[in-house]
Amino acid sequence: MMKFISPFILIAVVSPYLYSIENPYTLFERGNIFYKNGQYEHAAKIYQQIIDSGYISAEVYYNLGNSYYRLERLAQAILAFERAARLKPNDPDIQHNVKLCYLKTIDRIEPLPELFLIQWLRAFASLVSQSTAELLFLISWLILFTSMTIGYLVRQTVILRTARVLFFISVCCIAISALLIGVHELLDTSANEAIITAHTVTAKSSPDPKSIDAFVIHEGLKVKITDSVGSWIKITLPDGKIGWIEATQCEKI
Repeated sequence: MMKFISPFILIAVVSPYLYSIENPYTLFERGNIFYKNGQYEHAAKIYQQIIDSGYISAEVYYNLGNSYYRLERLAQAILAFERAARLKPNDPDIQHNVKLCYLKTIDRIEPLPELFLIQWLRAFASLVSQSTAELLFLISWLILFTSMTIGYLVRQTVILRTARVLFFISVCCIAISALLIGVHELLDTSANEAIITAHTVTAKSSPDPKSIDAFVIHEGLKVKITDSVGSWIKITLPDGKIGWIEATQCEKI
């Protein structure tokens, strides 16, 4: 399934390039034509060109992932789909393709069970997105200052009561939205996650090629980056195992 960018979004994004032959919209359409004709290598290059030009969207990453999947470049397909999921976490097509790709990976690692508190925090954070919580936080502060100003300048009883109600509501909203923002920041690990891109990787017990082998993993596995030393990075597997690999053997999501 291909994704198509909404023309209303594109108007705002590509308006500076409307008179350019190689604007993101025309490139995207060309990439779609290549994909439909089975020219997946050309399609992938076009989608990557759009991304390299600075235009980032879930649709472009999604179609890039489909192209890599058709080319049987599993790690690159997973990386593209994961990046698309960061931009549209609730898109069913993206989530389906992510799961489909992971079914084709070699490693089957059971993640450690999460603490009840972490599960509760995830459920709480899922109620409102971080961007919505930030908007609510700003609006609540605006209402707070407005109600304080009204309470200071106006002396009419009815208006004062309304201002007080708005004041207490805004305080509650500020507290709740601030808590939501904090939970989202606490749970956000996307900046520290990476996909193994090398076909086979032997992790070491320390950042030294002569150190003891820790474990062997394969392309497509998602790991968490916890540290780095020179050209080496420290990774943690879903089951909690820790090892060191060369930075060139994976790519951050």
